[in-house]
Amino acid sequence: MKLYYSPGACSLSPHIVLCEASLAHELVKVDLKTKKTEFGDDFAAISPKSYVPTLVLDDGEVLTEGPAIVQYLADLAPASRLAPAAGSFARVRLQEWLNFIASELHKGFGQLFRKPPAEWQEIVRGGLAGRLAYVAETLDRQPYLLGANFSVADAYLFTILNWAKWVKFDLAPWPVLDAYLGRVAARPGVQKALKTEGLL
Repeated sequence: MKLYYSPGACSLSPHIVLCEASLAHELVKVDLKTKKTEFGDDFAAISPKSYVPTLVLDDGEVLTEGPAIVQYLADLAPASRLAPAAGSFARVRLQEWLNFIASELHKGFGQLFRKPPAEWQEIVRGGLAGRLAYVAETLDRQPYLLGANFSVADAYLFTILNWAKWVKFDLAPWPVLDAYLGRVAARPGVQKALKTEGLL
């Protein structure tokens, strides 16, 4: 299978999952400005949404949307324990976190990359602060979002929290988030993904 990615973008999350689960894969870098792959192919012809992550399976099926992709990958490698079993309440809890990260954090940080007017930035940053306080409260009680075990939700959260430095969002009010980032970054699978994308 092929993962179409851009370094440091939200596609880092499934890239981490691929490495953590030791799943065979090929990476294809996409220039998000030109919408061309590193081989000069038109990315829009590969992915109708024209954004990463896009996973192309060996049978030609195309899967988009990070939360869907990471769950699919986790289910391919159940021994990795990156997601609770489908149909369990724990799996619903995982989906709750993935939806929260996508709608409340990913979209918030994404707006800051577009450099909105100062007044709107203040509103967005205030909203993010409230959401991050909630995340920090959870991580103050346990090492990962679902408890003792790293999951695909942590791969996603780690990716989005790393955007804070790029949009100058100060995480200092929540030291637990800094500790969490260090804990996740130290994982071998995460290190491998970061190095491959040139982020280390």
